[in-house]
Amino acid sequence: MFEILSEKLQRIFDKLGNKGRLTERDVDEALREVRLALLEADVNFQVARGFVASVREKAIGREVLESLTPAQQVIKIVHRELISLLAEGQPRLDTAPHPPTIIMLVGLQGSGKTTTVAKLAQSLKRQGQRPLMVAADVRRPAAVEQLVALGSQLSIPVYQEGTQTSAKTICGHALEQARKTAASHVLVDTGGRLHIDAELMDELVQLRGVLNPTETLLVADAMMGQDAVKAATEFHAAVPLTGVILTKIDGDARGGAALSIRFVTGVPVKFLGIGEKLDALEPFHPDRLASRILGMGDVLTLVEKVEQTVEKEQAKAWEKKLRQASFDLEDFREQLQQLRKMGPLEQLLEMVPGFSTLKRQMPVEAMDERQMKKVEAIILSMTPQERHYPHIIDGSRRRRIARGSGTGPQDVNRLLNQFRDMQKLMRQMSNRRGGLLSRMW
Repeated sequence: MFEILSEKLQRIFDKLGNKGRLTERDVDEALREVRLALLEADVNFQVARGFVASVREKAIGREVLESLTPAQQVIKIVHRELISLLAEGQPRLDTAPHPPTIIMLVGLQGSGKTTTVAKLAQSLKRQGQRPLMVAADVRRPAAVEQLVALGSQLSIPVYQEGTQTSAKTICGHALEQARKTAASHVLVDTGGRLHIDAELMDELVQLRGVLNPTETLLVADAMMGQDAVKAATEFHAAVPLTGVILTKIDGDARGGAALSIRFVTGVPVKFLGIGEKLDALEPFHPDRLASRILGMGDVLTLVEKVEQTVEKEQAKAWEKKLRQASFDLEDFREQLQQLRKMGPLEQLLEMVPGFSTLKRQMPVEAMDERQMKKVEAIILSMTPQERHYPHIIDGSRRRRIARGSGTGPQDVNRLLNQFRDMQKLMRQMSNRRGGLLSRMW
């Protein structure tokens, strides 16, 4: 997400940084490029214009232009304005004063609504809550079956009455069931259409009357771009929304919808769907996303992901090996296994400060799931001695390892080179005072 915008903004700011002192004309030229970059990233025209005007007002001043680091001052202003645009603070789910908290999810068909209900329920369960999912999408028979299957997979109860009963009746019965079972949250999957129509909206208005939800969340496909913003506007007019969940973020390299939706509708984005797995739902942190857009990384989210998947003692052992320069290919293989649990590699690396610079030097796109499996096969074809002391791997050993892993000698060479680069990078991060590794444990 935001790959196109992030790369363009970093080029613009690199150019500003090379100028030393800045003039008002320099800032105007840079902001024209910023405006174009926003429009190319599918950001709403009014949003782009207002954003640039706000940045210019703060950037054209003596404290910036006469600063010893004017380019850095401009970047700070852009960062603050991005946070303001995305909504300051952390939009959280509201909780009803008396349980259960009712959360109604609405959206167009194909936006990922049913899967998002399960993802949100899983997130609440991990927080110690007792969610109940409700299959009230009687328009699409597969939706009921899908939610029941997801509930079974996650061990979360699902209330359903098939597709012959009206959604309004199902919701009324579901509330009774929630009170009987002392559910903390009720998550309702409502019907969707391929387009917005009066019948769909009338049904949602009726369901809202029955449920009286604490939260009414729109599930919108980020890949729809400005159509997602338009859908949010129309849903908000019919059933006042309290938040938006943007799905398929991992497939949207532009990200315009995320930047536009709050400004246009006044409705905050509360969650981002970042993948197909049932744990691939992130709370929306405006400050963290703004940092990612500007290539500053997102250490807090990365640390949270590490804490969820890596045992503290294991992490400390890895850090010690890095400091002592004894981190070997067997440790590397174990880390790859942990990374695969945490999500797509490129998403994780985008959270590392300075990743944009590293990305230009290393072909990170080659490190996809298939490539990671190939790397594992190569390492497993090595002897324990070769894994601990990779410098002993000569030409004949390379050919043997390649044959054993079903790869070529060039693949073995590439792995060894990447491992050396990673060793170097990780050692730098480990030794840097207050750096990334020290913040993880």
